[in-house]
Amino acid sequence: MQIEKLRFYATPEHNCSYLPGQTAKTLFVDPDIDIDHTGYGLLSDLGFRRSGKHLYRPHCEQCSACISVRVPVESFTPDKRQRRIARKNDHLRASIVLPAFNEEHYALYVKYIEGKHADGDMYPPSEAQYISFLVEGREDTRFVEFRDGDQLVAIAVVDFLDSGLSAVYTFYDPDNKNSLGVYAVLWQIAYAKQHFYSFIYLGYWIKDCRKMSYKLEYRPLQLLINGQWVLCN
Repeated sequence: MQIEKLRFYATPEHNCSYLPGQTAKTLFVDPDIDIDHTGYGLLSDLGFRRSGKHLYRPHCEQCSACISVRVPVESFTPDKRQRRIARKNDHLRASIVLPAFNEEHYALYVKYIEGKHADGDMYPPSEAQYISFLVEGREDTRFVEFRDGDQLVAIAVVDFLDSGLSAVYTFYDPDNKNSLGVYAVLWQIAYAKQHFYSFIYLGYWIKDCRKMSYKLEYRPLQLLINGQWVLCN
């Protein structure tokens, strides 16, 4: 696929979801174009992300705060806190399944949004929104279920690319205090290393957004600066 031949569409300015008082624009790949597996990987290397069936990246004229980040898994070393979290959760059973709607998954998603993001854009949750956001993905998409015995406690939505895994979204039981969000990323890093993938794509990091600060905990980290991936130790 030739990137330069793709069509892109920019949205009108809208309120920024991450920085209060700021406006934002988003660049979308033409949704009528079928992006193959290789093309999706190339777009990921250029800083694009996926939401449902749409591939996008920020396109703000006066702001460059959103920076794509990825973890080079071969050189990643967990810190003391991350090792402790891994030990707390190493009894969980992980299963990779195809994305599909079911009531168990959706109930966990509702509990997560209501418990963690009642002030966000995805509240209140709905079946239609959940399906369009996470279930309607790509052939590359899988759900990773994490279970404590028979109880579903977390799901990581992951896209499998040639060069790595794209961590699309994770939702979990907000009553569980074992840092399941962190564990889901650590599991993906360990899986990627075991299966010879190079990177975990974590989406965008914004320096002045507290909700994004956790991404700097996975070191070393690569940042996409002016079209080049730069190592941040």
